[in-house]
Amino acid sequence: MTREVRLTPVNEQNLEPLLSVAVAEAEPDEVMPPVDAPAGWSQARRDAFREFHRSHFGGLAGPTGNLMYAIEQDGDVVGMIRLGRTDEPGTLETGMWLGKSTRGQGIGLIALRLVLAEAIAAGARRVVADTRPENLPAVNLLRRSGAVLAQDGTTVRAEIRLGVSEDVDLLDAG
Repeated sequence: MTREVRLTPVNEQNLEPLLSVAVAEAEPDEVMPPVDAPAGWSQARRDAFREFHRSHFGGLAGPTGNLMYAIEQDGDVVGMIRLGRTDEPGTLETGMWLGKSTRGQGIGLIALRLVLAEAIAAGARRVVADTRPENLPAVNLLRRSGAVLAQDGTTVRAEIRLGVSEDVDLLDAG
């Protein structure tokens, strides 16, 4: 069975489906920054999830310097992947989450490859990501994507070099 996986920038049309997947198939700390609210998917956490994602609608050029994509499989939202600016010229940072029912099916690898193509189109020369050593699916995914991994205490830092000429830096072209 062939699966169509695509990335769509998070917007008002796919924000509620993204929240639905998060609530049904992930823990809040897997999909959003910490919030001072009751445990679980309280109304306060749901509202914070919406506001967090809305704050990134401006994309890489916006005030947060982050572009969030809904990961869609066969037309259904199944997770999120993002690109974010860093202080390092030519470097973007990424992170992703998938709903539990779609993990381990290769969707994360496809989504990462798609977001790397977006990074190249934006002029990035490399993409970095951080994860925990015990998050073996993420570590293996990054390794399969050609990342160079380095562990520093409780963090694994991944660096993926992209096929962009060193003299082209569209990210810093203002």
